[in-house]
Amino acid sequence: MPALRRRISAVLIVSQILGGLGVAVGIAPAPMLATEVSGSEALSGLAPTASVAGTALLSLPLAALMASRGRRPGLVLAYVIGALGGALVVLGTAERSFPVLLVGMAAFGAGSSANLQARFAAADLVGPERRGRAISHVVWATTIGSVLGPNIAAPVNRLFRGTPVPENAGPYLCSAVVFLLAGLVVAVLLRPDPLLTARALAAHGDEGRGRRSLRDGVAAVRASPRARLALVTVTISHTAMVSIMVMTPVDLGRHGADLQLIGLVISGHIGGMYAFSPVMGWLADRFGRLSVIGLAVGLLGVAALLAGTAGPRHGQTAAGLFVLGLGWSAGMIAGSALLTDSVPQAARAAVQGLSDLTMNAAAGLGGAAAGVVVAQWGYGPLNATAAALLLPVAALALRRSLRPSGGAGAATSGAGPATSGAGPATSGAGPATSGAASPETEGPPAPAAAEWEAAAGKRKADRP
Repeated sequence: MPALRRRISAVLIVSQILGGLGVAVGIAPAPMLATEVSGSEALSGLAPTASVAGTALLSLPLAALMASRGRRPGLVLAYVIGALGGALVVLGTAERSFPVLLVGMAAFGAGSSANLQARFAAADLVGPERRGRAISHVVWATTIGSVLGPNIAAPVNRLFRGTPVPENAGPYLCSAVVFLLAGLVVAVLLRPDPLLTARALAAHGDEGRGRRSLRDGVAAVRASPRARLALVTVTISHTAMVSIMVMTPVDLGRHGADLQLIGLVISGHIGGMYAFSPVMGWLADRFGRLSVIGLAVGLLGVAALLAGTAGPRHGQTAAGLFVLGLGWSAGMIAGSALLTDSVPQAARAAVQGLSDLTMNAAAGLGGAAAGVVVAQWGYGPLNATAAALLLPVAALALRRSLRPSGGAGAATSGAGPATSGAGPATSGAGPATSGAASPETEGPPAPAAAEWEAAAGKRKADRP
């Protein structure tokens, strides 16, 4: 089994490097390509927004396919759809068809869906004591391709000079090839399927069945105030980041930056998003989820201030985008950890699907609105608006932190003591002082769990 886990982890790491590269190559050119094809800067935000919307819309059907058929078919299909999207972007650019371009960008978002799902595939065959490290290895692998991607966009453009492929759309043809390579790696090497293998080894393969729907996820979140805070944190952090990020290439272009410089800025931003994720995870475990959520709000606010006041100072814009990535990382990791802490084990898969859908749908709307805001009022007001979105997160986090803590629902730590029924830990060290508990023993406050279980039971009784 250890050898199998290492082999599956290696396959996922390779696919994540390729998938991250494919997604990142298409980030920087998207707003400018939309402006070129549509002829309107106000519509520039729709191209990256379509990609985010595609990621959101495809997340649930892909998750459902994996639940029934395993990880491999879902990941392969996602990469194939992403490759098809890249080809449609090239076609839409060549034909000057904005609708085709948007459809292609939506399908292109499937590559991001695959990258998100691969993190969970890494945890299928490992125990709770190693799941964090298994996931972090795959997330770190995304960093390699994601940082390289924007920097090769300009050289890839030059490769297509004098060819039928539009020069500015060249990176998307490159992405299509890379997505197909990632899909081929998964199709050939991800055997046996980690999810199906884990189910075969499980003593209770049907445990939690019927609790993976969107309705179950909504019920679990509604039953837990901490889960609601976590969902708001993840959604707002992602929306603020996407809204600023998608319009930064346009603002840099207004101030004379070329595609190569834009690629460097976006690379730094993506490095901030992924490269420091192990640090954010350690901080969330050591100092508590709420503390890191507060850090995320502060970092995102500073990023909006730096980027929004940079003007022609490209170095300041780069610094702002790097801090923006750090803030996103803190919000996503702490929010995701708190979300996992706050709901019953059987509901976690449904809640994860709800979280992906909500954050990507909100970010899609934010990206679409960002283009209009920049066209009408400018890049500075866009950053101010994104900073204002953080106020509800700060208010909710402060409200939770001021409440008395206790029991399994200690708000200040994000995780309570073990609730497995075995009593206190027997290691002799007493209660944990780091503010973290085993993922298998963490749970929501008892009233929230009971309320969710009652709601689930009622739905089950109502079914024919």
